[in-house]
Formats: sequence, structure tokens, C-alpha cells
Amino acid sequence: MPERIGARTLRLDAVVTGGAAVGGKTEAEGPLGRQLDAVYPEADAGEKSWEKAESTLHADALTRAIAKAGLTPQQIDLHFGGDLLDQCIGTSFAARPLGMPLVGLYGACSTMALALAMAALAVDCGAAQAAAASTSSHFCAAEKQFRMPLEYGGQRTPTAQWTATAAGAAVLRKQGRGPHVRAISIGRICDYGVKDANNMGAAMAPAACDTIAAFLHDTGTQPADYDCILTGDLGAVGSTLLLQLAQKEAGLALASVHRDCGLLLYDLKTQTKVGAGGSGC
Repeated sequence: MPERIGARTLRLDAVVTGGAAVGGKTEAEGPLGRQLDAVYPEADAGEKSWEKAESTLHADALTRAIAKAGLTPQQIDLHFGGDLLDQCIGTSFAARPLGMPLVGLYGACSTMALALAMAALAVDCGAAQAAAASTSSHFCAAEKQFRMPLEYGGQRTPTAQWTATAAGAAVLRKQGRGPHVRAISIGRICDYGVKDANNMGAAMAPAACDTIAAFLHDTGTQPADYDCILTGDLGAVGSTLLLQLAQKEAGLALASVHRDCGLLLYDLKTQTKVGAGGSGC
């Protein structure tokens, strides 16, 4: 059963017994391209809209992860999933034919971490024998919803990030072979008054710093105890700010162990169109 340690952390145990990730052409050209289970060279994925394309990617990653875990959709007790779209339609249309009990999540850029946390919690407390966590995003769908449709031709600022056209999923169980989820800490809203909608890294860095500091404090550990401390999509701007905030506000030296997924997914030197790095669920 989960055990609360400190103010914001739960100690538990769940195992990722299957996982999958799919992506588009830009993602395949990045440093992690060879790790993708499938690549969609066309952004529309053969569908009539960007939203349907995203749902196709989401369904692909989800079904692959379940199969890798040696299960069928009927054996998944709870599915935690979400995306960036209204009513999480990327997730709901992907899950519709599979018939799994769905808990829809909207954590924006934190959705995959949130889904993994909730799935691990459900498995550890016995609410589920097997739980799935999944998410997706699509560059064209995100630009259409949050900024301007691509046809508008708006210029991107240097701080802007590139929403990944990709989907990821994992299946968690109480026992099995694979990476363990040992503890979870839920973040807080940390608003430093950043008003630039094109600078998400600056807006998110304070919460990232606060959550990492809380986890380390609750677990009695230091950055040096870890091989790697990952953030989701702070990008180049947010990652720099995180290191500064961590040192100034929490006395934590993260530079030697911190990595950001938004900087791992793309090569900023050769893939110049991605701006300050990747973003998305």
C-alpha cells in the first residue's frame, strides 16, 4: 500500500511491464529516432484532420504497449490517458474501440508523468491489477488550437518550442520485469507572473524546481544520488532557468544530472525549426 513520506511524496511500487512510443518525421530525425516503435512520415497519418491523425498515433502506441506487456485490452483494469486537445479527443477516440475503463487526464505538459503516477498508485493500492498510461500530441493540432493555424504563417519567437507529433504509452503491474515506479510527488502551481505565451520554459521552470526540491527533501536524497533527473519539456530556456532557480532557491546543484526530454528529442543544432526544443504531453 502507498506510504506517505514527508509533505508531498508517496512511496509505492509498480512495474512498467510494457511500453511503446511512435512519432512523426521530425521526431524520427532526432537523436531518439531509432528508439521509436513506429514512424509516421506524413503528418496527417492518412487521416482527414490533424486531430484524427493524433488519435491514430495514440491508438498505435497504446495497443503496442499492451501487446508488449503480454496482455489484451480486456485485461487492463484502468486506463489513464490524456492529450492537449479539447475534451481529450485524441485519447478518447483512440480508446473508444478498446473498451477499457478510461480515466481522462488533462495535465498539459505533465500528462505522461501524471498518467504514470496515477497508474502506479492504482496498481500499488490494489485498485487495478494492470493499468495503462498513455498520451499524445501533434504539432499541427496544437498550433491550430493554442496559437494560429499553420496556414496563417505566423513567425515563431526564439523562445518558442516545437510540439512533438508523437504518442507514448506504458502498462504497469504490481510485479514483473521492467523499470519500477518507487515514489511519486505531485507538483504545485507556481506562478512567477510570466505572461509570454511563447515562452513556456520560463513559465514551467519554477514548478519543476519546486517539485524536484520537494521530492528530494521528502526522500532525504540529494541530486548526486541519481544517475539522471529528467524534466519533461522545459526546453533550452526553461532548463537554464531551472538550474539557476534550484541553486538560488533550494541550494541544489542539478547541472551534472539534469536532462530535459524536450532537448533529448531533437537536435537543436541541426533541426533549427524546433526553436528552443520540444514540448507536448
